[in-house]
Amino acid sequence: MYNSKIIGLGHYVPDNVVTNDDLSKMMDTNDAWIQERTGIKERRWAIENTGDTTSGMGVKAAKVAIERAGIDKDDIDFIVFATLSPDMYFPGPGVQVQHALDIKTVGALDVRNQCSGFVYAISVADQYIKTGMYKTILVIGSELHSHGLDKTTRGRGVSVIFGDGAGAAILTREEDNSKGILSTHLHSQGEHAEELVLVAPGMGKRWVNDIIKDNDPNDESYFPHMNGQFVFKNAVVRFSEVIMEGLAKNNLGKEAIDMLIPHQANLRISQFIQKKFELSDDQVFNNIQKYGNTTAASIPIALTEAWEEGKIKEGDVVVLAAFGSGFTWGSVIIKW
Repeated sequence: MYNSKIIGLGHYVPDNVVTNDDLSKMMDTNDAWIQERTGIKERRWAIENTGDTTSGMGVKAAKVAIERAGIDKDDIDFIVFATLSPDMYFPGPGVQVQHALDIKTVGALDVRNQCSGFVYAISVADQYIKTGMYKTILVIGSELHSHGLDKTTRGRGVSVIFGDGAGAAILTREEDNSKGILSTHLHSQGEHAEELVLVAPGMGKRWVNDIIKDNDPNDESYFPHMNGQFVFKNAVVRFSEVIMEGLAKNNLGKEAIDMLIPHQANLRISQFIQKKFELSDDQVFNNIQKYGNTTAASIPIALTEAWEEGKIKEGDVVVLAAFGSGFTWGSVIIKW
């Protein structure tokens, strides 16, 4: 069997910067309150009718990744697109990317695992490449949160956290099994699904007909709900477990980590994990301060920036780890 390796990375974020002070003009909040709880200073929110849709941002990130990989778009055999905010309820954005990039009629798969979406998507691509089914796969994580947030004081606990953006990676075959993606590890715990949830529109509880019939301006079911403290307590445990699981699988200790790229959920979670694993600031990459939580896009954006800044070198052990809605969580161990 082959290994898979990342040969190209790209990211895209909207130009529109929204600071904590900007939010204080929309809702009862302030810069100190937001930074103390999340570490976020600003985020990017897309402006309508600029082309910065979930699929549009994904295409922009993908073009950068394809160019950096030094491949032609038609070398791509398959597309995996992770998002919780598709342009349309269906079809998913994978097919929109295939069309926008004018790629031949390859398969396109959409992954709906929220904050863990990119880790799950990488795992799917890795398995396809390992088995020899596909040689080169485009993996995208992209989110447009800003158009679906409650930007009033009622929604401040969630709305201050999230931002828009996209990241992309090109994976291809690696015949040296000591290099590339060494292992992936995925988990879920559905009993906590409603602790971080967007209920409507959904066939199970509130579908479009219900929303239209009730016409209730105070209906919060189509805004995200998060039990923040409960999510935080679970995240710090599951992050640690799944990182250790990946290291153990590859007979590595925590001292082997050269770079940890955690999902950018909350700077306090990242700092907790950094301290637990006794990692230096140079061994953990965080950019939530300037982008907020971009869910499925957060790891590929951070991974791209870390690589661009020369913080990831050939031979490094790179760990990707995520936890989020579902609950779902996972890790990826890479020998760069």
